[in-house]
Amino acid sequence: MRVLAALAMMMASLIAVPAQAQKQSQAQPKFTSPAKAAQVLEDNVTGRPTPPPVTDKENLWLLDLSTGGRVTIWLRPDVAPKMVERIKTLTRRHFYDGLTFHRVIDGFMAQGGDPKGDGTGGSDLPNVPAEFNYLPHVRGSVAAARADDPNSANSQFYIVFQPRFALDKKYTVFGRVIDGMQYVDRIERGEPPANPSRIVHAYVAADNPPAYVPMAPAPAADLGAPVTLPGAAPKPVTITPARRPAPKAAPAKKAATATK
Repeated sequence: MRVLAALAMMMASLIAVPAQAQKQSQAQPKFTSPAKAAQVLEDNVTGRPTPPPVTDKENLWLLDLSTGGRVTIWLRPDVAPKMVERIKTLTRRHFYDGLTFHRVIDGFMAQGGDPKGDGTGGSDLPNVPAEFNYLPHVRGSVAAARADDPNSANSQFYIVFQPRFALDKKYTVFGRVIDGMQYVDRIERGEPPANPSRIVHAYVAADNPPAYVPMAPAPAADLGAPVTLPGAAPKPVTITPARRPAPKAAPAKKAATATK
């Protein structure tokens, strides 16, 4: 009887373990990629502010790039209200128009927003305090660049090419590219790039900006009339040969006479 009881308990445990494992698998979401796992990070937190809809023009940042098109960035004031407000303020002051992407690392990110173009500049406004949040550094994420001081963000930002989760909660992510990422991918690489790509114009969509207009090619420089430099070889002179006179007719030969 004891043997039969032991066998019954073993069979019950074997049946219970798969059931328990199935319940655990149903409770835990299955992620197809690390990016998707990071996007639902802390999804069970209550009281989190609701993000604005992606159709809210007041929170759509438009960057017309010299790489050929317009980039649309969904701003997230629900997680970074101070940085989003800074971006809007500077954009409406046309601060970003003409600025370059001065530090662009392939497979990592493109950094811009510096009026000095070397990573040391910013606006005349005070620095923005850190607003580290749950948004991950996935492809297309837009975050505030800063110095060693966590509270030193100002005007500079970067757009992520490929996921870099080691930066999560160390930099303020305040937006995400939702259209035009192909134009971000075309940004010239380098630290600094030899021929840096530029922000032609930046807009807030609510301000009814004009449609994107491709940059016109730079006109050719007017160098004026040709100049002969000292010591330059003189222009060769073409000499037309004189016409030779027609040959004179030879005198008619005398008829041979017989010798007497």
